[in-house]
Amino acid sequence: MEMGRVGLWSGQLGVMRAVEVREAVPEIESLGFRVLWFPESVTKEAFSQAAILLAASREMGVATGIANLWARDATAMANGARTLAEAFPDRFLLGIGVSHSPSVSRRGHDYRHPLSAMRAYLDAMDGAPYAGPQPEKAAPVLLAALGPKMLRLAAQRSAGAHPYFVPVDHTRFARNELGPDPILAPEQAVVLADNAGEARTIARRHARHYLGLDNYRNNLLRLGWSNADVAGDGSDGLIDAVVAWGSPDVIQERVAAHFAAGANHVCVQVLDGLPDRFPLDELRRLAPALLEL
Repeated sequence: MEMGRVGLWSGQLGVMRAVEVREAVPEIESLGFRVLWFPESVTKEAFSQAAILLAASREMGVATGIANLWARDATAMANGARTLAEAFPDRFLLGIGVSHSPSVSRRGHDYRHPLSAMRAYLDAMDGAPYAGPQPEKAAPVLLAALGPKMLRLAAQRSAGAHPYFVPVDHTRFARNELGPDPILAPEQAVVLADNAGEARTIARRHARHYLGLDNYRNNLLRLGWSNADVAGDGSDGLIDAVVAWGSPDVIQERVAAHFAAGANHVCVQVLDGLPDRFPLDELRRLAPALLEL
């Protein structure tokens, strides 16, 4: 799968009508992005959405960032990936993850042992029966991974890792844990605004949810941020480290810093403070700077 250096990560696609998605995707592809990433939470189901996105594009790859393992059993996950890999050769990447405690609890599951759950799930995927036509190439699998144990599992059992809501320091840490060969594709949120107050307001609206979740908060503490930094809506320093803001050149520098720290691919999420609107105008301005990396 040709990922390119910079992909686009979007949560907005999950709340847009299918007709709007079909209109947006061709322009995203025309801008030059090789991979479009999207999450699975309480919006559209991951494989259904992936099929819509793949059908709406011509050559662009589509990646789940991530498909929640608690949302389906391992056979359904493995066979969903096989189905899309056969229908759209070399265009589907399966990112899977254990999500986080509140989401898992809402689905009636127990989050207490996420590493063991992921290991057992991968074992079950490996043994999943499938009577459909096999793809010529299996869809690559990445694991959502923040801590050292999940990163090492990603290196051992998958093509690599897709960390989310992380500063550049985590990319350096993750590359050290993964070793030199696995794919490392961190997400980087960005705000195209030069005014600090405006940019941080949008960034905090995005960060507030993640700073309330133990796995993301603990990951930042492990990297050396203080309890005061991760409290509430986050300190200015933390917000600036997790969400890049400024001109296209400034945002380009942040993405380049991830590459210098060991990333193979960076998934850029454009924030504009309007979660139900796809930020095409901002993307048009950013694309030239991002895609020259």
